[in-house]
Amino acid sequence: MSKKYLLIVVLVFALVIAGCTAADAPEATCADEETLCVGFVTDVGEVDDKSFNQASWEAVQEFAAANDVFEVDYVETRDAKDYEANINLFVEAGYDVIVTSGFAIGDYTAAAALANPDIYFIGVDQYQGFDVPNFTGVQFNEDYSGFLAGAVAAMLTETDIVAGVYGTNLVPPVQKFKQGFEAGAAYINPDITVISTYSPGGFETGFTDPEWGATTAAQAIDNGADIVFGAGGQTGNGAIIEAGTQGKLCIGVDVDQWLTLPEAHACLVTSATKLIGPAVIDMLDAYMTDTIPEGNYIGGAGLAPYHDFEALITGDMQDILDQIVLDLESGAILTGFVLEE
Repeated sequence: MSKKYLLIVVLVFALVIAGCTAADAPEATCADEETLCVGFVTDVGEVDDKSFNQASWEAVQEFAAANDVFEVDYVETRDAKDYEANINLFVEAGYDVIVTSGFAIGDYTAAAALANPDIYFIGVDQYQGFDVPNFTGVQFNEDYSGFLAGAVAAMLTETDIVAGVYGTNLVPPVQKFKQGFEAGAAYINPDITVISTYSPGGFETGFTDPEWGATTAAQAIDNGADIVFGAGGQTGNGAIIEAGTQGKLCIGVDVDQWLTLPEAHACLVTSATKLIGPAVIDMLDAYMTDTIPEGNYIGGAGLAPYHDFEALITGDMQDILDQIVLDLESGAILTGFVLEE
């Protein structure tokens, strides 16, 4: 055999071996230590709910775009009985960080964190009541932003009757929005009437029933309300859209709904916000820098811009609202929030 022929045989054999090695090499997965995977589990409702699910998911995506994240994905919870199974989808896939949304999924998040100490869990609108080092509860002072929303409503109403349409009262953040809204309205006008209605749907449909929200808002309007505050996911969205349809004013919730719910542009003066996105990103950044806070993290809360309704808010009104913010932060004003049983 000539040296030239032998060299060709050796080269061909080497290429075949290399090809087989490449083909046989296992693909990277989320279970690998060198990869970073982040999963998101919604509360009952859609990931693009124009509210808290969407804000959390957009934050996860923003973090993934800015960092070397191997895989990012979400699971929509259609039924509350699926919370545990949906979390376990990411656990079994080897995800490093799992973000869950909503108070109702909190116990399942804590249980998963205890069972999987190598995974970091972020629970939006959840309270960590005992020491779980790999689980941070992200909370907000919804009664603060609700108070500001109530103050705005009381300043703008012409009938001295305003309304709040809410998700289930089983969720403390919803209670905070309601009580804050009532207190803020009374702070401006002690004689104001506030029509407040919780959804009877519980965890199952409390946040996913825009038809009920619209009907309830219509009833409040029939009783004289000229401003409607909707605080309950898609249920609240139905209420504020109904207010716009009837030529009334409305106030959104959780995020600046001017940006997420264009159907409400006809009435949306502002939104009682909690800074969900920045809080989620803060916790994801903390994971990256190994500075995870113990226990619970309190995110920001306030009012969204007034957009097309800015002319309604006079300079004197804004001065009052600015002072309310300072007084809420200092404790000079108390919202009076008490957890309902």
